Amino acid sequence: MTLTLVQAWTHAKKTLEAAAISGPVIDARMLVEAAADATRSDIVTDPYRPLTAEQTATLEDYLARRVKREPVSHILGRKGFWKIMLQVNRDVLTPRPDTEVVVDEVLKQTSEHEAFSMVDLGVGSGAILLAVLAERPAAKGLGIDVSEEALAVARDNAAHLGLAGQVALLRGDWTAGLGDASFDIVVSNPPYIATDVLETLEPEVRDYEPRLALEGGADGLDAYRVLAPEILRVLKPTGFFAIEIGYDQKDAVEALFREAGASNVRTIRDLSDRDRVVTGSKNPLERMS
Repeated sequence: MTLTLVQAWTHAKKTLEAAAISGPVIDARMLVEAAADATRSDIVTDPYRPLTAEQTATLEDYLARRVKREPVSHILGRKGFWKIMLQVNRDVLTPRPDTEVVVDEVLKQTSEHEAFSMVDLGVGSGAILLAVLAERPAAKGLGIDVSEEALAVARDNAAHLGLAGQVALLRGDWTAGLGDASFDIVVSNPPYIATDVLETLEPEVRDYEPRLALEGGADGLDAYRVLAPEILRVLKPTGFFAIEIGYDQKDAVEALFREAGASNVRTIRDLSDRDRVVTGSKNPLERMS
């Protein structure tokens, strides 16, 4: 049976709805577009265009994988974030709109042609670092991750975005080996899910995303306990940080940064009005340790 674009979309929506997939309309459209090499405009303006047998088979494969709760980003191998398109796979977190709050804060605190140094701790796919550098051509960035597989994804993304000249990517354990007062800006989206909460997550996250990038210990705060004093150590005087948190971790993470000596500590909410990013600065009068 030959499917047209509109029939394929209807079929895909019904298949995903029957499997109780969240957001079936958008997922169906994205999978049809990818399988049929079509655009959203094509579905509207040329709805009766037939799919080839190969395209139909590809769509059925995509739908079968999605029904098994494989994320669309993994099926297609890409995910849009901020204003860039990133390659993603099972070795990195799929970037989410919540994390764009970090990017937004860095861009608000800097100007377009400002030259500054920035480090992204736990760089993953490179989402935060590359989204910022794409809009700050005079800036330089360092991305650090303990996973060599994640760094390979970030390297590919930097190359495809034409940003390899602005970026260095290194394997490491957070700030180990970094000098004091080295960076103007520090960003991070560390693992912050409490261990006993991991099994309650949706299968798309629990079964397909790297646990190393998710699990934050018994209370979800293990990474912040390490990062708070170390971020203050590697920040230059007057430098600032922006760190993603879980929606219920504001008070605990703010306290850790204040105890480490941070100034102007506050929390920014995301578009869902949930606490999402703790930011602050290094007091220039603070004695260097």
